[in-house]
Amino acid sequence: MGEPVLERFKPRFWDNRFADSGPFKRLFNFRRIWKLAVLLTSLVAIIPLFVLAIFDLNVTRHSAETQINLRITKLVSNTDRTLTFFLEERKYALDFIVNSHSYKTLSKPQKLAGILESLKQTMGGFVDLGVIDATGEQVCYVGPYTLQGKNYTGEAWFQEVLERGLYISDVFLGFREVPHLVIAIKHENPDGSFYIFRATLDTDRFNQVLSQIELIGQGDMFLINRQGVIQTPSTYHGNVLNILDIQVPKYSDYAQVFNKKNGRGQALIVGYSYIKDTPFILMNITRKNELMRPVYKTNLLLVGFIAVSTTLIVLVVMGVATRLVNEIYNADQQRVRTLREVEHSSKLASIGRLAAGVAHEINNPLAIIGEKAGLMKDIMMVEKEYPYQDKLTGLVDSILASVERCGAITKRLLGFAKHLEVKIEPVDLATVIRDVLAFLNREASYRSITVTTDLPEDLPFFESDHGKLQQIFLNLVNNAFAAMSNGGALEIRARQKPDEDIVVTVRDDGCGIPEADMERIFEPFFSTKKEKGGTGLGLSITYGLVQEIGGTIQVESELGKGSLFTITLPIERGEREK
Repeated sequence: MGEPVLERFKPRFWDNRFADSGPFKRLFNFRRIWKLAVLLTSLVAIIPLFVLAIFDLNVTRHSAETQINLRITKLVSNTDRTLTFFLEERKYALDFIVNSHSYKTLSKPQKLAGILESLKQTMGGFVDLGVIDATGEQVCYVGPYTLQGKNYTGEAWFQEVLERGLYISDVFLGFREVPHLVIAIKHENPDGSFYIFRATLDTDRFNQVLSQIELIGQGDMFLINRQGVIQTPSTYHGNVLNILDIQVPKYSDYAQVFNKKNGRGQALIVGYSYIKDTPFILMNITRKNELMRPVYKTNLLLVGFIAVSTTLIVLVVMGVATRLVNEIYNADQQRVRTLREVEHSSKLASIGRLAAGVAHEINNPLAIIGEKAGLMKDIMMVEKEYPYQDKLTGLVDSILASVERCGAITKRLLGFAKHLEVKIEPVDLATVIRDVLAFLNREASYRSITVTTDLPEDLPFFESDHGKLQQIFLNLVNNAFAAMSNGGALEIRARQKPDEDIVVTVRDDGCGIPEADMERIFEPFFSTKKEKGGTGLGLSITYGLVQEIGGTIQVESELGKGSLFTITLPIERGEREK
């Protein structure tokens, strides 16, 4: 099923080959010309389109990534300020307490319990409070655990608060087995002594702050410490106190964003910020594909547009190239056909001159032979008692008949030569057809081909080219003889139509023409008899000659049963030529 469709759309020039193009074969390689035209024109049209598309894709992607990075940087920076404010708010509350109460007052359990209750109601998140003296002993404690009298001298945080005056711990479980963190501040008394005021915070409020952040692209925001331990719940990267599966980013004073791939090869956009005066690092990890999905959709539409545009460009280029190369091919076919017709006419003219020369050369001896034979006959007629008179008279009559026959042949040759020149004159169609058949009587007799004609005597004379009409019918009869086997039948009929046009039909019972070849039968160089030496020019020249004299030609054929050619010849030459 595929091959007929391809054949239907195949250009006429596709299978054309010129074996006699000499050193300039490439100029007649129409398939190569078509391919070059399509390739070069398509490249000139498509390459700029692809360059612009690639440039646009890169610019769009870079712009989208920049916008995403700015959004994540802004989100991380804002969240950093929120968490910093959260911790500083509690630190300032502890500063206010130690500055507004004396060591003695804070050392009273009842007073410290009242302060804890007030903090829970106003700020929330406080679990317990403790007062630790300079020796590291917790002198007063209020909360859910028994920590009264515990000594923290050996704890690392105790040494840090002594050096820096402030300590904010990592999230840890401790005795409570519940995630929490500690804030401790050092307060110096007027007499030079000091004590440490310590508070424990649960992480629920901490987590609540992070959970209220609106994330994009399946983002995950949480805290880690500087060892990579997760401090708050994470959706995709592990539980609290697990080690993060991504390397801890390097320190920076500002929020930063970078791209990274996880262990599963997924592209991630990581935004982070070191929270000042704390061990915490705020992490925002987002899947890049989720953030870039709108950009990818836009790019996909652009790629689809480019694909459709490229297809349309190629189709249009192929159509235009096919049209142009077809025009070139048709012009070249017309050129070749004209050259062949000129060559053919030149050959016919040469044959005509040769025929005229032969006819003249033969006519002279024939005239002498006829004259001598007539003289011999006259002499024999004078002598009444001439021996063998009857036999000799018969022989002389035979010579005279042969001379007359040869004279008729030379006369036809002279007539053929005379009509090869282009000349518009009154034409008797019946005479033209009979003259043509006279040339082929010998072949018809040799091959036992029956030729019948139906040429009414009342066919009118009409102005036309006698030589072209001879050539038209000579070509048609020759084609019919070539199509028929020995013993075939050829019929030629002529009729005048009511509109005064003359219609001539040439019917043979030969091999016929395949239906697939009917549309190309009048094309130059197309022949169904190439294996028998056919050139493909006979019917093409005939078609051109019929058109030149203002007529039309049609063909009907059935394979294996024969062909019928119908020629319509105009009576009024001038109107038809216009």
